[in-house]
Amino acid sequence: MTQQEFVNNNYKIKEPRLVARKFLAKPQHEGVGAVVRRSIGRFELKYFDPFLVLDEFSVTAPAGFPDHPHRGFETVTYMLQGAVTHEDFEGHKGTIEAGDLQWMTAGRGIVHSEMPASQGTQKGLQLWINLASQNKMVEPRYQEILSKDIAEAMKDGVKVRVIAGEALGTKSPIYTRTPTMYLDFILKPGSHLQQPIPKSWNAFVYVLEGEGIFGNQKSQPISSHHILLLGYGDGLEAWNKSSKQLRFILVGGEPLGEPVVQFGPFVMNTQEEIDQTIDDFENYANGFEKARHWRSQSALSLDY
Repeated sequence: MTQQEFVNNNYKIKEPRLVARKFLAKPQHEGVGAVVRRSIGRFELKYFDPFLVLDEFSVTAPAGFPDHPHRGFETVTYMLQGAVTHEDFEGHKGTIEAGDLQWMTAGRGIVHSEMPASQGTQKGLQLWINLASQNKMVEPRYQEILSKDIAEAMKDGVKVRVIAGEALGTKSPIYTRTPTMYLDFILKPGSHLQQPIPKSWNAFVYVLEGEGIFGNQKSQPISSHHILLLGYGDGLEAWNKSSKQLRFILVGGEPLGEPVVQFGPFVMNTQEEIDQTIDDFENYANGFEKARHWRSQSALSLDY
């Protein structure tokens, strides 16, 4: 497809991607008292290049994700309900609410906390995107977009929020070091979607609400909390044949094709690099210097 066809969404899918595998993301405990439905980064699906983890999280104070480090990848937090406050050792602090987005490049090192910022249950999605070897030690960076500033488009009963990449002629301003698309779709009953995806990319769907038919309209409907790994093709076709709205995210990315060695919140290319990362973290070096004297306000408030 040409770039102009992609932007104008005039490209007609010639080879729809079919569902190659699907999993139901079951609840598990993570952080301190939080509950997540993990679909990537679990036993059955350790890695889906370039995606390391996808969590649908649910957290109610005082539970949360207190001070913890990262190196070697990006975290994308997209709030669905409530609000979460983020703090890190660089002095960055902010709160993202329902519909807001934070795209954090951990790079060479960050220590941060993510804690509930309002009453009730906070819900959202967190995606970990791997970085290529040449980008793993870049300086940390944040891109935060309020809900009102996320690009949206609507056509023929299909609404999309363009978090990264482009859809229905609308493009996101988010910069992705690893080429990525991240689209939040709502399909009204009876609507049909055709969304181009670069052929060389890996892509998946995660269903948030309702039930939909994906890839082949003769397929069985798939309901919420399922992840669908898409096979080869030039785009996704989806149908909402139910009486309620269908909401799902479509995420795609260019595979890195590099070795992955992970130790918890550290993701590098070799065991030697992981060993060095652990040493750096324990000795407050090579990107973790500020961790020596830093604790988040949420952690300090728990001290007696």
